[in-house]
Amino acid sequence: MPPCTLCDLPTGDDPHTAPDVDGEFCCRGCLAVARSLGDAQGDDGIDPGLDEVEERRPDAEPGDEFDGETAFLHVDGMHCATCESFLEMTAGEQPGVAAAEASYATDTIRVDYDPDAVGADELPERLSVAGYSASHRADPDSEGDDAVVRFLIGGGFFGMMAMLWYAVFLYPTYFGYDPFLDLGGITGLYLFTQIWVFASIVLFYTGYPILRGAYVSLRARQPNMDLLVSLAAVSSYSYSTLAMFLGRTDLYFDVTIAVILVVTAGNHYESLIKRRATGALSELTTATGREVRTEAGETVAADAVDPGDRLLVRPGERVPFDGTIVEGAAAVDEALVTGESLPATKREGDAVRGGTVVTDAPVVVAVGEDAESTLDTLVRMLWEIQSSRSGIQRLVDKLATVFVPLVVAVAVLAAGATLALGAPPSEAALVGLTVLIVSCPCALGLASPLAVAAGIRDAARRGIVIVSDAVFEEATDVDTVVLDKTGTLTDGEMRLLGTETDGADPETVRDRAAALERASIHPIAEAIVAGVTSRGAGRDREEDAGRPPAATDGGASVATPAEPSPAAADVTVTDRGVFGRIDGDEVVVGHRSLFEGDAWAVPESLDGAGTKAREAGRVPVYVGWDGAVRGMLVVGDEVRDGWEAVVEDLAADGRRVVVLTGDSPAAARQFEAHPAIDETFAGVPPEAKAETVRRLTATERVAMVGDGSNDAPALAAADIGVSVASGTDLAVDAADAVLLEDRLSAVPELFAVTRGTNRRLKQNLGWALVYNAIAVPMAVSGVLNPLFAAAAMATSSLLVVSNSARTVYKDE
Repeated sequence: MPPCTLCDLPTGDDPHTAPDVDGEFCCRGCLAVARSLGDAQGDDGIDPGLDEVEERRPDAEPGDEFDGETAFLHVDGMHCATCESFLEMTAGEQPGVAAAEASYATDTIRVDYDPDAVGADELPERLSVAGYSASHRADPDSEGDDAVVRFLIGGGFFGMMAMLWYAVFLYPTYFGYDPFLDLGGITGLYLFTQIWVFASIVLFYTGYPILRGAYVSLRARQPNMDLLVSLAAVSSYSYSTLAMFLGRTDLYFDVTIAVILVVTAGNHYESLIKRRATGALSELTTATGREVRTEAGETVAADAVDPGDRLLVRPGERVPFDGTIVEGAAAVDEALVTGESLPATKREGDAVRGGTVVTDAPVVVAVGEDAESTLDTLVRMLWEIQSSRSGIQRLVDKLATVFVPLVVAVAVLAAGATLALGAPPSEAALVGLTVLIVSCPCALGLASPLAVAAGIRDAARRGIVIVSDAVFEEATDVDTVVLDKTGTLTDGEMRLLGTETDGADPETVRDRAAALERASIHPIAEAIVAGVTSRGAGRDREEDAGRPPAATDGGASVATPAEPSPAAADVTVTDRGVFGRIDGDEVVVGHRSLFEGDAWAVPESLDGAGTKAREAGRVPVYVGWDGAVRGMLVVGDEVRDGWEAVVEDLAADGRRVVVLTGDSPAAARQFEAHPAIDETFAGVPPEAKAETVRRLTATERVAMVGDGSNDAPALAAADIGVSVASGTDLAVDAADAVLLEDRLSAVPELFAVTRGTNRRLKQNLGWALVYNAIAVPMAVSGVLNPLFAAAAMATSSLLVVSNSARTVYKDE
């Protein structure tokens, strides 16, 4: 049986094909995607399947086998593309490691290793180097408050002591006042030594993360912002140390302290804002389990299950592994895994996916050949994509790749020219160091963290959590927005949407249906009961207020019953409906097939209404008694308020809008018909969603918005992943931004905030570069003094802080 050309799932005995599309497909959804997007992933257009990827190295040629294992580690401390290169290089140097691929955007590194040479438990320790902290991806270590301790204790205390000495003994001399102490004697040397000690603590203790980043950038040969900041801090420290031993009093230790403290404070503020925002996600829980129940009711570890084992799954529990139902029948909620909004009835012999939820009756499942869960497969797919998704090079790091070599060249030329003009080597060295000192003012170090923090802050005020900084630079270039249907465009909750009757009283039809459905725990039954109950509560409130009750869906008046819902007797629940006796009548509620034959009369109007409901992706539930169908209830999920305005806003910004869903084509038809939606892919299985997004990203910059675990790999594969927080934590884990409120209008707001933040970042960098345009020539000419350097840095930093404090986006 050949696998699906798009998603590698089995195609079955009757694969879907088309003369205009190469390959065989497992479903019409995959065929539609392949027809629309074509080949976009190499020679054959297909990415290697998950199993194949796990068997060979990422850089291996086709056919090369890697007989080891793959581990996914969470790494704290990565913050740029340079970190990725350094960790990949470090991992590659470890014995037993065949290959590694890191992503700072997702704090993930994938390691292919030989378990005979290195154990899985050893990998985190071996990769926890140079201040990075690695842990297994399934159980990442929480970040500590080490940066806060460094800043408050190391930087705050000793930095304030050093600046106090400057304010009392050195700064007055820059204004022409006589010093309080003999700065050229032993007393001055004692004072300078104290300042040197304080500055050393600030530089090497508080500034350790910055220095580490600079070291990493040099090892990886990729200049970044840390290297630029370190150049200024270390240069001013070296200059001042040399000048102190030469008996000079123009010391720049205050520049070292200011640069380190201000940049550390900016980074800490950004982290603090981000932690406050992401703290709102802490209550989301995982959906995977560690234990399962055997057919006999015994609880065992999931790792102890073998193919063919029979497991008991009770109502409300998740199917632990892919398999086949061998006993019982139940409605299975597949929305988490497949995106299908309506529950599917599964009977003996039907296949079920691991991670789906049994809702209304216990079943016994025989574990499939691989003893694997579709949900676990989605988790591995997510980690696979996240580890291979390199973070974009931030704008400030791009600037550093040009600015660092340029500044170093100017410093060398200035020192060389000074030496050529006859100055002593010590003076020439001081001129060169002065250029390096002024090249990176605090403003340049603050430009990115303060702009990002402002964006995170403003997004949080709108119920949007920014998880990855890459959002601010990626989102502005997004060409296409892919929207999941179930749980994103719709609310994903089953509810009673309407009532159709053929002469019967609509209220009686609903009440009788609810009276029988109370005996069932099927999701559709619960939706009917909840809908009728809420209508009754609303009617009671209206009557209490002296208002007449509202009309029904069909336009007939509502006959307010004198009593609550009628009592049902002799109730029998089956997998297709419910039977019972109400007020002496034999009442049947359920599937259309229950009313076939000569014993039942089904009005054509209700049959037509049922067909119309099914075509809209909803469920018709028929209600009958006395040999005739009296009415029909329509159950389904509702579209979110304002969805049309959202897609129109996205389209108005020049973005393509695509709907991608695992639901049926009928359920997606209303979106396909909207003029602002460019394309709709329906019936796409979860394994194919990520491949669909990959093909889109081959030619476009793509943002994906989704909520279910089935969306997680697609969210990670997109350039920007946006998750609804009411969805699963797997989707949240894959996302770059999370919408905390069930408010779809937050999607256009996210793009507006990121656009404003990106604009603010460029403004901040502009202020910093203006400073450099003035200060560097002054340093080269030798007219710069410590007072001007301190004042200029303070002014430029104040401008950046003030600019970042403004709201980046205001509602029109």
